[in-house]
Amino acid sequence: MILQIPDVLTPEEVLQIRQALQQAAWRDGSETAGHVAIQVKHNQQLANDDPLAIRLGEFILQRLGQIERFIAAALPLKILPPRFNRHAGGGTYGYHVDNAIFTLPGSSQRIRSDLSATLFLSDPADYDGGELQMQGLGDVPPIKLPAGHMVLYPATTLHQVRPVTRGERLGAFFWVQSLVREAERRALLLELDDTIRDLRGDHPEHGAGLRLTGLYHNLLRQWSET
Repeated sequence: MILQIPDVLTPEEVLQIRQALQQAAWRDGSETAGHVAIQVKHNQQLANDDPLAIRLGEFILQRLGQIERFIAAALPLKILPPRFNRHAGGGTYGYHVDNAIFTLPGSSQRIRSDLSATLFLSDPADYDGGELQMQGLGDVPPIKLPAGHMVLYPATTLHQVRPVTRGERLGAFFWVQSLVREAERRALLLELDDTIRDLRGDHPEHGAGLRLTGLYHNLLRQWSET
């Protein structure tokens, strides 16, 4: 399931982050690539321990905790703090699959990447190219979202960032370990959650809403890993 989540950041928040990134200490993105990805990764990235990256990442994590659609879809157990990249001057990241396991910064804890997320920080009119393109998920068109919007997709997906031929594409990206490992079960829970919300909106006194809520939590209790 690919899910676009609008308005994770306000226009004012996007502007503040972009202004901060104009002074960032960008490094060659290949420094963080594995032996396969290094052949196709041609972008810039902030170091994981860069103070600016840590500060901006913490802010985005706080905002994510307020985005109901993200919580409902991802059911996050652990989130790897957001990282930041820049594509410009033909910069690209060819087809690759994200790592399965990451280590949480400053700890020995590991996170399984069930979901990948890209938070767009540049306005689409400010650059050409830079679309997020995926394979193996049916007829999915290339994704290029307004600044402040985010796309959430399975971390198992083969994907690429097309070359940026004009302007620059700034983005934040991160990975989520979900309470529910199986993508099909997460999709069912999200559909059930949407149904409950619709029912409560149209018929707030209907007893079926309470029963469906109980069903949702019993399924989550049965399927979750903590």
